[in-house]
Amino acid sequence: MKFMLLLLMLTGCAATPLDLSGKMFTFPQQTNTAYVKLNTSRQDFSTVTVCHRSFTDLKRDHILFSMATPTNANSFLIFWDETNKEMEPHIKDKKSEFRGQDYKPNMWHSICTTWDSVTGLVQLWFDGLPSIKKFANSGSNISGPIIIILGQEQDSHGGGFDLKQSFVGMMSDVHMWDYILSPCEIHSYMDELNFTPGNVLNWRALEFQIMDRVLTEDKLMTCH
Repeated sequence: MKFMLLLLMLTGCAATPLDLSGKMFTFPQQTNTAYVKLNTSRQDFSTVTVCHRSFTDLKRDHILFSMATPTNANSFLIFWDETNKEMEPHIKDKKSEFRGQDYKPNMWHSICTTWDSVTGLVQLWFDGLPSIKKFANSGSNISGPIIIILGQEQDSHGGGFDLKQSFVGMMSDVHMWDYILSPCEIHSYMDELNFTPGNVLNWRALEFQIMDRVLTEDKLMTCH
């Protein structure tokens, strides 16, 4: 029975939202075929906040969050550049570079990224600490049809995956809002306290499809 359930999770589709509280996605190997597609009916964004937690030992470039539209493969993307040791949000194909994050291997990191289309400003919160704000892209919304993927970086709408940019490790607590979270709400998320779950993507009611070898497991916790 457990094997059948695992098989369903490996290849199946969550037709109804699932509560993944206390769970994580495990990406156990380098591949250009394994990923999780996150489903939402929302197709237009003037402001965005995305938060997630990740755990990896990768010592190369890798993707953390990839949202694409037909016109912009990197509509809202969070990428780690290993060579330059910087976290790189991409907004509508425009890259911002944030340095100084203590991105240690083999531990959970909480990352929130915000963007406002009016000002064009993007900001990164890493393990509770805010970055400066940088100009990324302004003047127009991110408009669909959108495809959101964990585990692979989209070089085209829903595809164009590169083995050397894939994510290997664990990911949990993925939320997305169509507004910018307050610093207090971001801190509540970072500290795993009560916060308003995402109204676009909600880890506690997530619709998703798993492709190839990605596992849904109990979240890895450390005992003190």
